[in-house]
Amino acid sequence: MNKININAGFLTITGMIIAGAALRLIPHYPNFTPITAMALFGGAYFTNKKLAFIVPFAAMLLSDLVLGYHSTFLAVYISFALIVAIGFSLRKKRTVSNILVASVSSSVLFFVITNFAFWYTGALYPMSLTGLGACFIAAIPFFQYTLIGDLVYTGLFFGAFEYAKYKLPVLEKVKA
Repeated sequence: MNKININAGFLTITGMIIAGAALRLIPHYPNFTPITAMALFGGAYFTNKKLAFIVPFAAMLLSDLVLGYHSTFLAVYISFALIVAIGFSLRKKRTVSNILVASVSSSVLFFVITNFAFWYTGALYPMSLTGLGACFIAAIPFFQYTLIGDLVYTGLFFGAFEYAKYKLPVLEKVKA
């Protein structure tokens, strides 16, 4: 079994993700949350792939204990597992353009998976292509908050950590 080294990088990254989960608990526009940023950030910066999934998911589980679960929570967690995997693609080249593309791609992925899952529950829309289309069309106004929130929080997470590494060079050398 691998030992996890507790170091400055691990504590900084984990602290940022936990802070992101805490932001889910304050009033916000629908879907304007830092969850996608948490998942991308964890995937991009945790060198231990298990931790890249565990820390953001633990933060989500803790905040979901307060917020409650819903019929599509499994689709939400699957979406975020895939977003952590998108974060892995940023590990070798964390450029602004790569992070921007990853953030927008993650927003679209989340939109498609979670709205398909909501349609699939049969709770509000008929189980037909027309019903699926109606579900996606009805969700479009929420997508703007998802996209803007993901871009803002992703910029904050990645920017804040890069700035911290600039101010505290010890973070550059540590592995989380």
